[in-house]
Amino acid sequence: MSNVVEPALAGFDELFVEFGQILRESGMVVGSDDVITFCSAVAELDPTDIMDIYWSGRATLVRKKENVPIYNARFREFFLLMSEEESDERKLKIKASNHAGTTLEVPNVEQGLPGDASDDETKMGYVGSSSEVYRHKAFSDCSDEELHRLRRMISMLKLSPPARRTYRTQENPKGSKLDMRRMARETMRSLGEPKALIFSKRKTKLRPVVFILDVSGSMADYSRNLLQFAYSARRANERVEIYCFGTRLTRITKSIDKRSPDEAMRIAGESVLDWDGGTRIGDSIAQFIKEARRNRLGHGAIVVICSDGLDRGDPETLSKAMETLARIAYRVVWVNPHKGDNVDFVPNTIGMMIADPHIDAIYSGHNFKTLEVFASELAKMG
Repeated sequence: MSNVVEPALAGFDELFVEFGQILRESGMVVGSDDVITFCSAVAELDPTDIMDIYWSGRATLVRKKENVPIYNARFREFFLLMSEEESDERKLKIKASNHAGTTLEVPNVEQGLPGDASDDETKMGYVGSSSEVYRHKAFSDCSDEELHRLRRMISMLKLSPPARRTYRTQENPKGSKLDMRRMARETMRSLGEPKALIFSKRKTKLRPVVFILDVSGSMADYSRNLLQFAYSARRANERVEIYCFGTRLTRITKSIDKRSPDEAMRIAGESVLDWDGGTRIGDSIAQFIKEARRNRLGHGAIVVICSDGLDRGDPETLSKAMETLARIAYRVVWVNPHKGDNVDFVPNTIGMMIADPHIDAIYSGHNFKTLEVFASELAKMG
């Protein structure tokens, strides 16, 4: 088993094999290949995250719908219903992730799948989707429990990295242009008799994305959720860089890599010393430009600034910084939660008014629905 399972499991594979054996003893048909697939699936995700373990097992170990209640019951008993004397540190770590704010609620045997409803209820229209309610509810109006659920939804948000076309071409049967150079070479090899038409298309390359997140006091209702969004974008595209700023800029990209969302957010909070403090947007962007000139992070990138525009810094510094940023970046996008659902939004803070001439697009990001829209639009900006 150890030579098949990914090293990311770090000792958890034995625990998952034991869980597979318990399912067998409960009457489910679980083969060794199913357990190996289960372990491999968890290794691709997070072996300490209760949600990742649950759905990886559901997808790989459950073959029949009638076995779902059995799986749910055994999962609850094995991973969640532990005595206070439990000494297995792996189980304790997994259970702790459930307390850290995940949305997993494994149903009892009598219950069906999470969120299932009876046929009568569905036909009568009695069942409403709580996730749909959360999707349109502003982050500032949510309770702590609702925010935990929303952050989990954001972590599972499907983010497609923006891609740009390069000047290099590659052979492609579905291409729109004839590749005359390749055809000439092939003709010479075949002594003047071309074998077939060769089409080509331009290669694509992921475009870098930079998030610059305002974590000052005025953004307290939104900064944690926007950081979760940036974290999800980083997991989807390794060319994403993440910065936080209040009165100064802090790069947190490497400190949150390859960790669970909750752990990543904790480390980010420890790395940013001016969290919930004041705001100096101009100084922070000017500092980013200095780093961009040194290591070319922002050149040709989509730069996403998440801020409400409330700035205590020098307006002239902000104006010069935004003018320079607009020159080196491919697109400058501003996410301002105060925009809300207002389609005719006009910047009304000093920072936004100064930056507005250099911004290509403004999005809201005040609830999950607007983040979904932004994610969709970001994928098209390449």
